[in-house]
Amino acid sequence: MKQDFRENLALALDTLRSHKLRSLLTVMGVVIGVGVIILVAALLTGFRGFIEEQITGFGADTAWVSRFSQGPHVGRIPKEQRERKELAVEDADAILAACPSVRRIAASIFDWQNPHEIRYQQNEVLGADFRGTFPAFVLVYANATMKAGRFFTDPENLHRDKVVAIGENVATALFPSIPAALDKEVQVDGSTYRVVGVFEKPKGGFGGNDEDRRVIIPFYTFTKIYPAATEIGMRVQAYAGKLDLAVDEVREVLRRRRNVPFDKPDNFTVETQQQEVESFNQIVGGVALVLIVLSSIGLLIGGVGVMNIMLVSVTERTREIGVRKAIGARRSDITWQFLFEAMALTCAGGIIGILVAGGLALLIPVVTSLRAMVPLWSIVVGLSVSVGVGLVFGVWPAVKAARLDPVEALRYE
Repeated sequence: MKQDFRENLALALDTLRSHKLRSLLTVMGVVIGVGVIILVAALLTGFRGFIEEQITGFGADTAWVSRFSQGPHVGRIPKEQRERKELAVEDADAILAACPSVRRIAASIFDWQNPHEIRYQQNEVLGADFRGTFPAFVLVYANATMKAGRFFTDPENLHRDKVVAIGENVATALFPSIPAALDKEVQVDGSTYRVVGVFEKPKGGFGGNDEDRRVIIPFYTFTKIYPAATEIGMRVQAYAGKLDLAVDEVREVLRRRRNVPFDKPDNFTVETQQQEVESFNQIVGGVALVLIVLSSIGLLIGGVGVMNIMLVSVTERTREIGVRKAIGARRSDITWQFLFEAMALTCAGGIIGILVAGGLALLIPVVTSLRAMVPLWSIVVGLSVSVGVGLVFGVWPAVKAARLDPVEALRYE
């Protein structure tokens, strides 16, 4: 059997070498189909790694509390969510006091209605991630590490001091160096603040090119300067291993404070990183399914092409088949010979598709801000699918070749 395998493989490779251009054109559909599988897997793996890194970067055992759902929206936020009662800083105090599983909480206030700019002399940064928050922010958020200077203190928050902590990219855009930003006075929407600290840019991002545009001032300073701003969100940090319990406690406190009837759904959201990852995975799964269906079309076209060329090959080699049968070749030998040729043909197409898609995956992070990483399972799947296409679409030509009558085959011209 081992000798038969080697003989069949050698015959298959000889056929490929004898008809290089024809073989390449025949498996072009397989190349495209397998290439799409590899490329999609590489992009989705890179994107999933980015999303999970960003989500978990907010900190372990934390949950986000907001009146809006944090899932993806098509178009505007639903009317029901827009009409919900806004959260208040007193809700954060109540959660901290009444939830034994909650270790810390950082409430933040936003003004999303208007764009914000930060300026120093002639330099400016538009579209800043601007908010007011409490000193607990740096303890709750894992990605709130200071690269230089410090964060503001409780007394500065209570006294409504005009101090600010800025992101690393903001600092490098406004000042010649990060240390040069400290104790300088910058203007945010026309108000002057003293820079007390610079955040270290969070790890991750598309190709490492993400920007840290954080501009953060004390909570009560924000409410003084922007009295019309009322949108508050909170990040809750639970004690280790108690996140699910903390989420239940937070929901109970907020339902009671917001007078939600027992038979009505929450009019707020409490979402953990795991929930966000699962939501993302559902979206990715849907996208992957659509793209795999599209790649299957290419594989189907490639399989039909392989069947066609193998039927032509059977016709061209009728006399060869007759000679082999005359000297003792069995039907199974002829069947496996042509099956091996079909599988070798599509396997070669699969290898080409993997190499081309792998090269593109390596090139994507260089020329774009996207991540791409080819997972090992996609290579295994790509090769298996390509060989499977040859096996399935090579059966009929192989059976046809095996059924040829040796006498008629020897007489064939």
